[in-house]
Parts: sequence; C-alpha cells; structure tokens
Amino acid sequence: MTFKAVIHPEPSGGYWGEVPALTGCYSQGETMEELLVNLRGAALGCLEVLRDESRSPDPEVEVADLAL
Repeated sequence: MTFKAVIHPEPSGGYWGEVPALTGCYSQGETMEELLVNLRGAALGCLEVLRDESRSPDPEVEVADLAL
C-alpha cells in the first residue's frame, strides 16, 4: 500500500508530517529519515485501528501546483 505524505519543516529544526488519507496520522522527527520511519509506524498503527473497526482509509488526496 502506498499513501501520500505531507512533510513540513519546523522553524526550530526537524520536521513533522501527516498522511491525509489516514485521519489523525501525524508524526515528527529531527531528520527527514527519522520522520519517515516515525510516520511509517504511525501509518501502520492507524491502518491497524481502521482494520479493527472494519473501516477503510479516506480517499487519496490530490496534489496540485497552485500558481499565484
């Protein structure tokens, strides 16, 4: 299974990320590598809860460029 993740840099250092298709799926890390490991663990936990509740992930989000 593959999901899109949105990565945000923290002004004070490090990163936080979210998986929009998995409501409430957030994590953080000091490095991008640490964030991805932590976010993967969070996503697996969210999927386990959804499976236990016989629910499915939300529809995948679309990613688009927005010209201003």
